[in-house]
Amino acid sequence: MTTLLETCRIPPPPGGAAAELSVPLAFFDIIWLHFHPIRRLLFYNHPCSEAYFLETLVPKLKQSLSLALKHYLPLSGNLLYPLKTEDDDEKPVFRYVAGDSVSLKVAVSSNDFDELVGNHARDADQFYDFVPEITPGKDERNYKTVPVIALQVTLFPGRGLCIGFANHHTIGDARSIVGFIWAWAEINKQGDHHSSSPIFDRSVIKDPLGIDTIFWKVMRKIPFNSPSFPLPTNRVRATYILHQVDIKKLKGLVLAKKPGLVHVSSFVVTASYIWTCFLKSGDAVGEQIDENVLEFFIFTVDARGRVNPPVPENYFGNCLSYGMAKFEHKKLVGDDGFVIAAESIAEDIKNRVNNKNEVLKGAENWLSEMEKYTGIRVLGVSGSPKFDLCSADFGWGRAKKLEVLSIDGENYSMSLCKSAESDGGLEVGLSLPKERMDTFAAIFADGLRFSRMLYS
Repeated sequence: MTTLLETCRIPPPPGGAAAELSVPLAFFDIIWLHFHPIRRLLFYNHPCSEAYFLETLVPKLKQSLSLALKHYLPLSGNLLYPLKTEDDDEKPVFRYVAGDSVSLKVAVSSNDFDELVGNHARDADQFYDFVPEITPGKDERNYKTVPVIALQVTLFPGRGLCIGFANHHTIGDARSIVGFIWAWAEINKQGDHHSSSPIFDRSVIKDPLGIDTIFWKVMRKIPFNSPSFPLPTNRVRATYILHQVDIKKLKGLVLAKKPGLVHVSSFVVTASYIWTCFLKSGDAVGEQIDENVLEFFIFTVDARGRVNPPVPENYFGNCLSYGMAKFEHKKLVGDDGFVIAAESIAEDIKNRVNNKNEVLKGAENWLSEMEKYTGIRVLGVSGSPKFDLCSADFGWGRAKKLEVLSIDGENYSMSLCKSAESDGGLEVGLSLPKERMDTFAAIFADGLRFSRMLYS
């Protein structure tokens, strides 16, 4: 059972921040306006009593959060969404004014910490005790004002802590949000000498075609709804670790069949292996699929260093393109399916994702292209090993576990991060119905045993 002890508002420190800040949405942000919130949990081994938690840890977390928000003012503010959308020039903005703040919940839980941070299949619904909902927006003159982030800290007495956070995707991509959590953790551990200041200046995003207006004309026609938890999920969550030795063997399998293939990275073989195991698990549980139907694998790509001119790494906002692979179902579940998937993903990375002339080509048509893909069979990716969220050290060491709850509401997606327990390994999270998860686990393990036999 989880008990909510306190809900408070944390503002930036008085006098330590600008009185007001308004940040427009770039086209990279507008495309996420109606996407569900991103919800993540970080679990830490840190045994302490409830008294110590409330008297020492929580006050320090509040203070360090306030100091971190001084550097990340838009997170304290709101998304202003126009209620009257007939005017193309009346676009959404992020606005901070003095007095704005972030919601922080404080809770204590008697749930089994070790069960929660395990890798085995666990009921997905129980994790929602530890992540806050973003409060619904309020109508204010001509705008709906919508908070962009909410936070929660939960104690498991004598065992550990959980930092839970939910954010609207419009406010920032993984690099941005991870940067904020890193800053909060760094300040909590060492004091207010944050090592990197974020950039909110939208002029670094070049938009000569006016893509922001093109996207807004489409997005403004969609009702802006308040987010809610996807409960009950009717799913279980499980984590699968690909150790460095497994990744090397999977690369060997691909290169043995495709010796000239480039960009056979850890990401490529991990994504390909999970994708093909996932498709095979659907067949194994009796999913009725046309063998000729196209299967898609879609992943977001940080475009900051991939565009010309490049966008600074510390730019805060969304700066994402995408990668995509597609193939017929029958080929991906066949004997060579893993290699076919790896070649398809690697070729897209080579020819488009890592090509500065191609990565944003046709961006003005992204929304119309998305309409064409409505209803497709797809596996997506949330997160990246490049942004090591588990390294956010609040003074309690590296996080024991990252859980990305947002994948519960998708059909289907995988989370991906560096492994907390295997040096050089990768950690994949999945959210599936119980029968399919059990089947996936067996297929996943059998495939790794086969690769080890071939390259023992």
